[in-house]
Amino acid sequence: MTYSVLIVDDDTAIKESVKKYLKIQNYEVKTALNAYEALEILNSFKADVVLTDIMMQGMDGLELTRKIKELYNIDVMVMTGYSAKYSYEKAVQAGASDFIFKPFRFEELNLRIHRVLREASFKKERADLLKRLRKLAITDALTGLYNSRHFFSQIKIEIDRYKRYSRALSLLILDIDFFKVYNDTWGHLDGDKVLMGLGKTIKPCMRSMDTAYRYGGEEFVILLPETGLQKACVVGARIKDNIAAQMFEPEPGIKTSITVSLGATELVEGENSKSFIRRADKALYKSKDTGRNKLTYLVSEP
Repeated sequence: MTYSVLIVDDDTAIKESVKKYLKIQNYEVKTALNAYEALEILNSFKADVVLTDIMMQGMDGLELTRKIKELYNIDVMVMTGYSAKYSYEKAVQAGASDFIFKPFRFEELNLRIHRVLREASFKKERADLLKRLRKLAITDALTGLYNSRHFFSQIKIEIDRYKRYSRALSLLILDIDFFKVYNDTWGHLDGDKVLMGLGKTIKPCMRSMDTAYRYGGEEFVILLPETGLQKACVVGARIKDNIAAQMFEPEPGIKTSITVSLGATELVEGENSKSFIRRADKALYKSKDTGRNKLTYLVSEP
């Protein structure tokens, strides 16, 4: 892999000699005479490391370091021959990853750049791992939707947002019709395929602001921020029809489909998450009690 370095130094002799050495070491190298030129170059040049002198006309190297750390995720190494005036601590406080005194041996510089790159790679891998772990903690492994734990956390956030901005919030709950019969007939592995299929079917029916969750077993919930009950019912009807149109093949040559029942409701002023969910749940059971494969909405507690 080829790494990129931007050298910032108003001493042309040092700048060109470092550039020549780093190019021999297979780095892609660009140079700048001052901080302003460096920032201009970084608009189009993706540097892995910026190697900057401290003493420069106008913006000095520490100020440049702070600016780079504000604008980019780039490591900065600071060079200086003024050990009495500047310290390693000041460079680190400005955001520098390393600090090297002039004159330096090129081999030492190369080793330090490699160390900075290695540490940057480790930080990225760790950040990616933590991101994946956070996603796993809130995701249902089977359907790819969010899990119920995340639902209970998110619904509180959305209700708080409703209280602050007085924007509509609706909720859909859906349940697979006769799912026990399907499992008893075709087995739980094929039942899992149905659950996975529903996850894939629900996602395209939602807008970017909507979130879907596996609530438990064969139940799913969908939060629809800034959405009134009428629009929520439109989304719910689309989900119901798309699920009914989906075909499953539990055995070769045998095709079957499933249906879902849904309940819909809209948050009313002053209520909490418990009553909000309970009303949507009652709407769902009205759908199940009156024929299934349908959507029922409730405006307030009956």
